[in-house]
Amino acid sequence: MSGLFGVVSKKGDCVSTLFYGTDYHSHLGTEFGGIAVLGDDFTRQIHNISQSQFKSKFYEEYKHIKGDKGIGVISSLDEQPIYVHSKFGPFCIATEGLVENAGELAEDLLKAGVSFSEVGRKGAINTTELIAKLINQGDDLTDGIQKMFSVIQGSCSLLILTHDGIYAARDRFGYTGLTIGERPDAFSVTSETCAFPNNRFEIKKALGPGEIVLLNKKGIKQIVAPSKNEQICTFLWIYTGFPASSYEGVNVEVVREKSGRFLAKRDHDIEIDMACGVPDSGTAHALGYAMECGKPYRRALVKYTPGYGRSYTPPSQETRDLVATMKLIPIREIIEGARLVLCEDSIVRGTQLKNYTVKKLWEAGAKEIHVRPACPPLMFPCRFCLSTRSIDELAARRAIRDLEGEDIEDVSDYTDHTTQKYQEMVEWIRKDIEVTTLRYQTIDDMVKAVGLPREKLCLYCWTGECPSFCSTQGSKCAEALQAAT
Repeated sequence: MSGLFGVVSKKGDCVSTLFYGTDYHSHLGTEFGGIAVLGDDFTRQIHNISQSQFKSKFYEEYKHIKGDKGIGVISSLDEQPIYVHSKFGPFCIATEGLVENAGELAEDLLKAGVSFSEVGRKGAINTTELIAKLINQGDDLTDGIQKMFSVIQGSCSLLILTHDGIYAARDRFGYTGLTIGERPDAFSVTSETCAFPNNRFEIKKALGPGEIVLLNKKGIKQIVAPSKNEQICTFLWIYTGFPASSYEGVNVEVVREKSGRFLAKRDHDIEIDMACGVPDSGTAHALGYAMECGKPYRRALVKYTPGYGRSYTPPSQETRDLVATMKLIPIREIIEGARLVLCEDSIVRGTQLKNYTVKKLWEAGAKEIHVRPACPPLMFPCRFCLSTRSIDELAARRAIRDLEGEDIEDVSDYTDHTTQKYQEMVEWIRKDIEVTTLRYQTIDDMVKAVGLPREKLCLYCWTGECPSFCSTQGSKCAEALQAAT
């Protein structure tokens, strides 16, 4: 995941707001932080934040940058924002999302004589530069954004900083969100609304799927109206989003508490002493569980926050394991002799939960450990955001492979929680992570916890289903690119 923040000052400098607003996205990315500011000219700074916090890298620098509008990004993959001197004039661009067919699109552009200067991870083309070059195929920025939307497979929301202001465009199917804020002296746009309260912004509007707006000192101008084809990522509420953020007007913390309540409602056959959460995202799920079942919420595990981010987001397994090992500290005085429910946002690979969480609880003297993930078993690698990366990583797929004796394409019997095969898969995972019981959230309860219509939620990670309106998205890259240009 990545996170975007932009601000236009109606009068005076914007850089302090940009610095703090961008920093409120630090939970989304682990690799790079970047800002671009426009005053008399463009100023751009990018730093590697894999071993340090955004604030520590930019704190001294931002004080010496001046400008009345700027964009910032916390990136989980490539260095950005990118500066482009285009036929539309100079601009800086920052993006979030995942472009599945990036390699094919880049190859088509190279054959057409387009050059790339930025280098992404492992020598690959920088995705944000690719998006910029695709946009440059249009007649103007707006036309270019729309043509880019038509050829990419996956998702892309973006901010473009120009002399005219900041163009903000939400992914055409709304997999990720962008929200506009206003205060007396400035306008802002953000991926995470948790960036607003302490910066004194009030929510003005949420961009709809495919909507494009221009923010400048004059106000907010809609350039392209939104479509009705929405498929926002459900994982934003379950895991990736910050508790104080809201998407589509629905708060993350509230959804997680509801999720925990639904988990507790299905538990009639166990006796426990307390509900605990794997911090941070599992905390609210556990609070909801405790509220529903009437048992106390207790912090059996605490996270040593300084210097340790999320163990799910770092790109390498070695880094994920190190973070998982070091950040969670068990409290023996609470755990010893206790029968506890452990709420977790999800089980992805299962190895961290087993080796670095459950193991610590057993070693601290837990009597029983009942694990309750807040979402169903993950079955498919994410196609639209940078989260799960391959089928081989997923605990549920390892279970299915072992039970079937081979990899199978049709896993519908395992996505239905009422089937015998689903129960066998869950039991396999329970034994593998070595816990007393394991019970996942159901799709229906997860959707009810979010509170939006099911058809507006992306559930691909769990069901493998894409809506009909995006089933042909990005097909035949060269033909689509040629048609778009």
